[in-house]
Amino acid sequence: MPRRSSPERGHNQGPTQRQLRVGEALRHALAEVLRRGDIRDPDLSGVSVTITQVKPSPDMRYATVFCEPLGGKNAKGVVAALNKHKGYLRGEMGRLITTKFTPELRFVEDESFAEAQKIEDILKSTRVQQDLAAPSDDEDGAEAYPAADGEVLFQQSKTRKDFSQEKHQRKQAGQLKK
Repeated sequence: MPRRSSPERGHNQGPTQRQLRVGEALRHALAEVLRRGDIRDPDLSGVSVTITQVKPSPDMRYATVFCEPLGGKNAKGVVAALNKHKGYLRGEMGRLITTKFTPELRFVEDESFAEAQKIEDILKSTRVQQDLAAPSDDEDGAEAYPAADGEVLFQQSKTRKDFSQEKHQRKQAGQLKK
């Protein structure tokens, strides 16, 4: 009986449990190697590097390491230095983890912190705060909205009763079919 064809793993689905487990083990091992500070490089001296995520390929031969220096300063230089020393880091990680192969590493800057800050700045802007401010409701059902020139405009909000009365009036006028 022929096998049912299934979509390729990497295209339509997320990472496997094994990829997640190995990625987390690689992240911990790499953090330990970097914590020891064995690398003698001026771009890495005195810099604390955060390893946010490690994504291994489906065959576990390659791994993309998302990293960011603490404070986000000189990120390009730090990533370049890590890529320069990736052979040494791979060898040290091989001593700490128990996998058949130690994946080849590729370091990239984690831009999620910058994106989160950008979204935070947008949400804190006065224009968005004005849109998020809840309009105040008066007793008569009118809602107040700030106008561009500082005046407050009132808009009568319709209730279910108002809609029923309008519908009844249109029926009487012959605008609605029964």
